[in-house]
Amino acid sequence: MEQAGTASESVEGTHEGGFSPFDWGHIALTALIFGSAFLWISLALRSLAPGMIAFIRVVLGAAAIALFQSARLMPARADWPRIIAAGIVGQAMPALLFSMAEERISSSLTGMLVSGIPIFTAVLAAFLTRNRPSGTRVAGLVIGFTGIALLSAPALGESSAGALGVGMVITATIGYAVASTIYAPLQQRYGAGAVVLWTLSVASIFLLPFGVAGADDSSFEWLPVIAVVILGVVGTGFARAMLIAAFGRLGTVRGSIISYLVPIVALGLGVVVLDETVEVIQIVGALVAISGGYLISRTARLARSQPS
Repeated sequence: MEQAGTASESVEGTHEGGFSPFDWGHIALTALIFGSAFLWISLALRSLAPGMIAFIRVVLGAAAIALFQSARLMPARADWPRIIAAGIVGQAMPALLFSMAEERISSSLTGMLVSGIPIFTAVLAAFLTRNRPSGTRVAGLVIGFTGIALLSAPALGESSAGALGVGMVITATIGYAVASTIYAPLQQRYGAGAVVLWTLSVASIFLLPFGVAGADDSSFEWLPVIAVVILGVVGTGFARAMLIAAFGRLGTVRGSIISYLVPIVALGLGVVVLDETVEVIQIVGALVAISGGYLISRTARLARSQPS
């Protein structure tokens, strides 16, 4: 096998045309599953420690994907550095940081901050391809970061714990953005299932000490256990395979628009199911960040459609 190593391979997909009904359905279902993950984390935290939640979810996710024979395809030795890097920064760290963050901030705020993923992804894509961003894309970045600032403002002003929680989520979203530039070429070579299985396997090894350390602070209760099982099998295993498949087909920047819908799902579930309170400025911030991300992805599509 020839190793995928160019910058363009890290951000481009196999489908450059307009989104088909299948693409939109894929995006909507993936966003629904990811958006619900913050609810499951909140429920799991009622009796399980963050390290335990993170470890169990990646182990269950890997086990679920391993049931499919196509997922057990072994990557070439040359691709293992990418597998390990994606497993740590795109699987293990976000799983741990999101659980730790939700001890400090609400699930709805955590989910809304995920709207920063397309923005960070666009910055990384521009750096990797060494393409000077257009004025429209720069405007989208400015708008996006303004939205994130508005989203974060109430939590930053309330307490140091809230500020730490926001910082954890932003760090996790940056990790997702970095990993998204690794996923596309790997998915195109091995399939989404194999990429998810091996990156989650790496994450399981990385998070094992955190799971062991969290055992003393955890107790068995049915609701949290059911929540973490759903989070692991569906929200980590199957959802990650769907996400990586989107990156491979649509490309890094266009695939990250799934993050536009995740805050809406997380906000709705947080308010309706968990009775969380969300300030108006945070809703405005989410809309502003989503608008910035949409502008960025739209300029990426327009640039790709221009004759070279």
